[in-house]
Amino acid sequence: VQLVESGGGSVQVGGSLTLSCVASGDTIGRYCMGWFRQIPDREREGVAAIESDGTTSLADSVKGRFTISRDNVKNSVYLQMNSLKTEDTAMYYCAKTVPGSWDVDFGYWGQGTQVTVS
Repeated sequence: VQLVESGGGSVQVGGSLTLSCVASGDTIGRYCMGWFRQIPDREREGVAAIESDGTTSLADSVKGRFTISRDNVKNSVYLQMNSLKTEDTAMYYCAKTVPGSWDVDFGYWGQGTQVTVS
């Protein structure tokens, strides 16, 4: 399975970005999918997850600012990020996850897209 993230970039504080994750090799609509972020030398953080029925979960740090969605026709998952803060700077990854746990199935893990907020 291949997950390819895109949409990252450099943005000013208060700006917005939309990340995309396109899957090939499997139909991800039947899985809980999540967005994670990581900064060097820090633990991976679960940011948002969306279950197969559309139920979403968001980390407290992004509630009210980020939205996760999916398009099963396009076999894709998205992360809309608004009101970005410097602390949102990280590499963002798309992955298959377990509802309620932020556990990652590394068989479904993308290469990441960098988000830099300054």
